[in-house]
Amino acid sequence: MAERGRPRAFDRSFALARAMELFWAKGYDNTSMSDLTAAMGINSPSLYAAFGSKEALFREAVRLYGRTESPEIWQAITEAATARDAVAGFLHTTADAFTKPGKPAGCLVVLGALHASDTNAGVCQTLRDLRAENVTTLRERLDLAVAAGELPSGLDSASVAAFYVTVQQGMSIQARDGAGREMLHAIADGAMAAWDRLVGR
Repeated sequence: MAERGRPRAFDRSFALARAMELFWAKGYDNTSMSDLTAAMGINSPSLYAAFGSKEALFREAVRLYGRTESPEIWQAITEAATARDAVAGFLHTTADAFTKPGKPAGCLVVLGALHASDTNAGVCQTLRDLRAENVTTLRERLDLAVAAGELPSGLDSASVAAFYVTVQQGMSIQARDGAGREMLHAIADGAMAAWDRLVGR
């Protein structure tokens, strides 16, 4: 039996990738529907039919970003032999990820929507939750090191994780403001210089 209706006249994966880069470069609020349809090569009815709404499209774009643009940052945490190497790898891999040639500078999750309003409250909460998850991921790696005797018992792992994620978020802003890869690596080195004091050594 022939399939009813016409097939979509656009590549959904391509369109989503273009939307992701547009949201990444301009942020949720500054990206208009006309910006999106132009970048994605579709009209508004097709966008709504394929993705539901601008907010739903943004959420899907953020998921794509996590799968394609930043997994190496988190791999650096899980694959490192020590907690110190995990945090250093996290920051130095971030320096590379936030300054990829041909990509918007910085991080979509950090820069996508910072100021909540009536029109973007759900988007802001989604990004807040993701940033909180990042702190949790780093804290859990530190907790494993405490359990293994690598780091001192009684370590305030939540505070240490929050510090290093805050550094990473600042690197995103620095990258967007024009800081190059060398500068971001220097920031990472500076943050790691505080390691011994932060972990009580």
